[in-house]
Amino acid sequence: MRWLLLIGTLLSLALSFTRHSGGAMGLWLLLGIVGAFATALAFAQSKIDAHSRAETLSEYDLQRLREGKPPFNR
Repeated sequence: MRWLLLIGTLLSLALSFTRHSGGAMGLWLLLGIVGAFATALAFAQSKIDAHSRAETLSEYDLQRLREGKPPFNR
């Protein structure tokens, strides 16, 4: 999805610089700016997801919690 956003953003920016009408140029430029913001957020989200820890605990950590001990820090 983030790659489609990037391609769409680049396409809209290219279209904004090739239009002769002010209204069309403004519309494509606005879409390019909004697309750039959305693309940056999409790439940041994928980077965060790639480096985040798993949301589940291992069997060992669950056993330690049942025994009243804190989970093992990795």
